[in-house]
Amino acid sequence: MAASDLLNAALSLRRGEGPRVGAERIALLRALGELGSIRAAAEHVGLSYKAAWDAVQALNNLFETPLVTAQAGGRQGGAAQLTEAGRTVIEAFNLVETELGGVIGRLQQGLASGDIGGLFWSLGLRTSARNALRGTVTQVTDGAVNAEVGLAVAPGVEITAIVTRESVAALGLTVGRPAIALIKSSFVILAHGDGIVTSARNQIAGIVVARHDGAISSEITLHIAEGKTLTATVTRASAEVMALAEGAPVTALIKASHVILAVE
Repeated sequence: MAASDLLNAALSLRRGEGPRVGAERIALLRALGELGSIRAAAEHVGLSYKAAWDAVQALNNLFETPLVTAQAGGRQGGAAQLTEAGRTVIEAFNLVETELGGVIGRLQQGLASGDIGGLFWSLGLRTSARNALRGTVTQVTDGAVNAEVGLAVAPGVEITAIVTRESVAALGLTVGRPAIALIKSSFVILAHGDGIVTSARNQIAGIVVARHDGAISSEITLHIAEGKTLTATVTRASAEVMALAEGAPVTALIKASHVILAVE
């Protein structure tokens, strides 16, 4: 049998409905560990600098402990260093990938001998939400129709969501339950100053760590806690007026009704 005819599979890791972590991102982690630079690692694995930076932030947001300590920009295009958790993830992924290879080999043999009657492939649901922040439910306040759910995503950073009572029951949202907050970047409003009087339930202080301008819009990434970021999409004109450059302090405003909760 030719190599092109062999059955193969790709391993990916995922929490809830967040983005998948596959071999490409693990390769990026390895390169970061060896090269110590986001830009150098991006070039090594064939990614753009922005794609690599986004991948690092997504990885850090989805794991309880940051896998990479990184800074955007700089002469080296973003210094980066693997944490102990990052090295553990790489080792675990390699181990599981090796085991998966053995399983696929046995599956190939079963298909050839006719011992397996059918295959069922599970297609994971993807989300368009730019922000996926894992946390722990801290409170559930019941109401007549809806419930208010608090989710601690980092020390000192809690996100509040308004969901239906049926959703609370269906997702099993109780205090101490891990969950993921999904927030579209277009739902994040940026403002200067603390203690702003607004109807937005969530007010999260942050520091701009990256800004990517398009013809009309700008993507602004905020550092909100150790290893945690939040991304907003605003008009480029607003980014200019607010002087949203790296290092600028800013407050992210998010309505509780704009936060979607997911569980594993």
